[in-house]
Amino acid sequence: MEKLRFKKKLILLFIILILLSFTIQTNKILFSPSDIKIIKGENKYLDITFPFYLSTNSNKEKDNVIEAISSNSENIGLKKTYSINGIDTGNAEIQIKLFGIIPVKNYTVSVVDRPKLIPGGNAIGVRLNTRGVLVVAVTDLIGVDNKRYSPARDAGIKVGDSILEIDGIKVNDAEHVVKILNEIKGKKVKILVQRNKAEFITEATPIQCLQDNNYRLGIWVRDKTSGIGTLTYIDKDNGTFGALGHGIVDSDTGKLLSVDKGKIMNAKISKIEQGKKGSPGEIRGVFYEANDIVGDITSNNLFGIFGTLKKEYLNTITNEPIPIGFKEEVKEGKAYIYTTINDDKVEKFEVEILKVQPQTKPEQKSMIIRVTDKRLLELTGGIVQGMSGSPIIQDGKLIGAITHVFVNDPTKGYGIFIEWMLENQKIPRES
Repeated sequence: MEKLRFKKKLILLFIILILLSFTIQTNKILFSPSDIKIIKGENKYLDITFPFYLSTNSNKEKDNVIEAISSNSENIGLKKTYSINGIDTGNAEIQIKLFGIIPVKNYTVSVVDRPKLIPGGNAIGVRLNTRGVLVVAVTDLIGVDNKRYSPARDAGIKVGDSILEIDGIKVNDAEHVVKILNEIKGKKVKILVQRNKAEFITEATPIQCLQDNNYRLGIWVRDKTSGIGTLTYIDKDNGTFGALGHGIVDSDTGKLLSVDKGKIMNAKISKIEQGKKGSPGEIRGVFYEANDIVGDITSNNLFGIFGTLKKEYLNTITNEPIPIGFKEEVKEGKAYIYTTINDDKVEKFEVEILKVQPQTKPEQKSMIIRVTDKRLLELTGGIVQGMSGSPIIQDGKLIGAITHVFVNDPTKGYGIFIEWMLENQKIPRES
């Protein structure tokens, strides 16, 4: 009787283990990215565990884009390894089936040529002019009649809005706003406002202020910003660049700045404020717009600043391009960053990738990085402001860029996949 109970317990335990294994494998399949990139002429391995099988539909493949080969054709054990070989550029589909019959998951396999880019690491000065003017505060006014007014607030204007036009006149900068209002004086004006990429028109009546007799709307505005960052990559084939790995936001509103005109310039590091727990450090540099402009900024988005480089600057670049690494190729372990911490000299420092996020769509925080290079730790304390955009190199491939520092541990920070930066780079087209 006892032996029978023992056997039943063993059988039950075995069933539980099988179900647990099945659940884990199912979740792994369902929540894994549904797109797979393979470089032409290279391959990628997929491990499929019973009761799942890999199936290729020859009718959906185009011109023999891929070839799926079982590496252990004798099918020994529960796990089967498949080699997906990239034969030619294009797209194909593969499918995971339960017991080889019931479809569970579809994968799109893209066979691509591996892009090559020149890694940066150069310190750059960034000067950005906004489109119109950015509202950073909305205030009350005291008119010449000693009454309190709120023309901007009454018109529905909020902090973070951009004022693009006043009475059909395109706004250039903060001084231009004052000039337009004082020419119109106390007449009601139509104001073109941009909010979260949407535009609308509102109306307001400027008030003559008791303080200086100027006509105003009761807003504080900003029209430009500047700072230090790091160049991530150069594409010499089309003369474009990417930098920072994150967008430039206004310090008061936290809003992403809309680009009208922007420049990047050569910068020299003048001082380093070391990062400490609870206080992120900072790289300070100097740059001069007069004769050091190397490129124009055409786009500022969540994944960096992008633009075109001057031909004169491109002609001075002698570094060779290196292949990029796709997100599926990034792994935990040793890597390097290129960055500038002394004058204008780009140097290589060792880091460790602690964690890689399995992202299926563009996000900023793709991996967690820890600085392990003793010299960099001594000089900066780890990752500091100004190092954003420093390219990350692993196994000879450009895989991403530094984006943020951990405030409570400056030895650590986040990195973004280079793939996300490239996908969000807008290359200007000739008209």
